[in-house]
Amino acid sequence: MIRKLLLVLEIVVVLAGLTLGLVAWQQHRALEQPLTLSEERLIEVPVGATPGGVLNRLEADGVIDGAFWLRLYWRFNLQGQPLHSGEYRLTPDLRVRDMLDLWRRGEVVQYSLTLVEGWTFRQVRAALARQDKLELTLSKLSDAEIMAKLGQPEQNPEGRFFPDTYRYVRGMSDLDLLKQAHKRLQVVLDEEWEKRDDSLPYKDSYEALIMASMIEKETGVPEERGEIAGVFVRRLAVGMRLQTDPTVIFGLGERYQGRITRAHLREPTPYNTYTIDGMPPTPIALVGREAIHAALHPVDGKSLYFVARGDGSHVFSETLDQHNRAVREYQLKRRADYRSSPAPIPQNSDKDTQ
Repeated sequence: MIRKLLLVLEIVVVLAGLTLGLVAWQQHRALEQPLTLSEERLIEVPVGATPGGVLNRLEADGVIDGAFWLRLYWRFNLQGQPLHSGEYRLTPDLRVRDMLDLWRRGEVVQYSLTLVEGWTFRQVRAALARQDKLELTLSKLSDAEIMAKLGQPEQNPEGRFFPDTYRYVRGMSDLDLLKQAHKRLQVVLDEEWEKRDDSLPYKDSYEALIMASMIEKETGVPEERGEIAGVFVRRLAVGMRLQTDPTVIFGLGERYQGRITRAHLREPTPYNTYTIDGMPPTPIALVGREAIHAALHPVDGKSLYFVARGDGSHVFSETLDQHNRAVREYQLKRRADYRSSPAPIPQNSDKDTQ
């Protein structure tokens, strides 16, 4: 009887060993097989998808064989390993083992969107709407509704987002990206506000942001930002109007067609600093750290005027007579390639980064 039991036990052990060996061989075969692809392919893993579900889909598409054995491999070797949602890039040179390593490391394809210094919120919304890899949720909402979704129902959106390059993956929403840019702006503004000069004419950091937006639109020459800030601060101190063209352009909105007329300068809008005292009610553009820093560290001096040379830089003057001479030289006799600001740098704002 004992001998029979031992024999049965031996048979069970052998069968178990053979079964384990078969499973190991089948898993090895499934893992080492190359992907059946003739060209690169992106596969999307939706939020909540399981490895087993994706493996079954790939087998149904003819990309892999042995999904059953691969599901067992993931269950017993990668138990608890999350499968990150997004897109994964598969290439013909990959084996299944390589693909599973991509999943394990969460190496999803990333895209980028660049928000540019000087953009208005309308331009930000247009750029977001062009991102076909984002989940677009904001197109039918008003500006006020968007700010409410960001948890800032009383804020005007203009200038409230930091210009930078933001990475995102498929499955993220336009609101997710805006949250990043909004939070980043506040962090930078707070950092710079803490290091501000004394005796500035701003009651809070928001007024400094408004000033920074005018500086941003007036010049892209780094060494001039502090001088522009100095002129504006001195004008505020002596009760002069700021008289800066970018505020006129912003107040015109979509009516602006590339040229400011004398009638535009006289037209009263909440933003026209030729007709209002002090600063406009909100920023007029996205603002980089350098412009914020300049607004909070204006350069000392006596200049109260500046005029564009036509190459992106400016001539600064202390008196109206000096300013008028500069206007006659650089404005009334404009060069053929006249520019009031430096030529824009081309931006690739929708790019796959992996």
